[in-house]
Amino acid sequence: MPLPKFWMITNRNRKDDGLGQNRAELSYWVNQGGAVDSFADWKIATKDRFKKLLLGATDEFPPVYDPAEHEKQKHVTLFVHGFNTDWKEAAQRYAKICEALYGDDGLGLCILFTWPSNGSPAQYLPDRADAREAGLDLAGVLCELFDWLMTKQNDAITNSRKACQAKTSLIAHSMGNYVTQKAMQLAWTRKNQPLLVSLINQLVMVAADVDNDLFKSGETSDKTDGDAIANLTYRISALYTGRDSVLGMSAGLKHFGKRRLGRSGLDRNYALPDNVWDMDCSRIIPEGAGNVHSAYFFHEETYELMRRILRGEDRLVIEQAIPALRRPG
Repeated sequence: MPLPKFWMITNRNRKDDGLGQNRAELSYWVNQGGAVDSFADWKIATKDRFKKLLLGATDEFPPVYDPAEHEKQKHVTLFVHGFNTDWKEAAQRYAKICEALYGDDGLGLCILFTWPSNGSPAQYLPDRADAREAGLDLAGVLCELFDWLMTKQNDAITNSRKACQAKTSLIAHSMGNYVTQKAMQLAWTRKNQPLLVSLINQLVMVAADVDNDLFKSGETSDKTDGDAIANLTYRISALYTGRDSVLGMSAGLKHFGKRRLGRSGLDRNYALPDNVWDMDCSRIIPEGAGNVHSAYFFHEETYELMRRILRGEDRLVIEQAIPALRRPG
């Protein structure tokens, strides 16, 4: 049996023609290369079968033993979509990401994590409740990943060639960042809050619908959500633009007094962890782009930025390569 081309984990309920808007037990799906938004082309797999296939896929990644060549190492990436997204829309967004970043000779492979967003702008607050519950389920996936990485690290102590062949990364969009935030806090707590363990090599927070002071604990440990993310991730990159009107609506609905990270960037009134940075994408998202909140996924310039981030290029190198990211002064 050939290895799957597309991968999906979901806590949505199953319907005859797709996945629904209600929370259900986690299920695992593979697609050999058919239409990503055609439910008939997806086949359900047991968790063990899914894991076996995934390990088989990573075993085919070319090994990288030279530290100087680490940017060439392949990735296993989770993509977590945002609010107001039904299953078919999530699959279509996932397909664009796969095509742009994970195709032939690309970064590796990407797994869609789709959660039961209500699929309606009027359902913003219920979506936030769904996101919190989805965090519980994503935490289970991250804990499984944590255990596997710890096993591989222990194996590598005795034989460096037994080290994991892939980096792990995560791309989250919009309220998918809130799902990720809650999941990482739970995973960190369940694993006894380890310090500076790189469960995720690169976390790309796209138009993040979370508080922009999420990382205000800085280098101290206060056991908050931001503390959990910073400790479990090698580097966190937040992409934002002040032209994001959707996140303006989000801030207005909450009245929490905090701006959205994906609209305003990091709150620099606090000393931030050294592994957290942000990029104002206003000048690389074309003027007049419709739906700025999702425009990151429709332009090659932003995909090039994500590609460089995921490869692990230094932030100064990235800013030099993409001059529009440079801060004035």
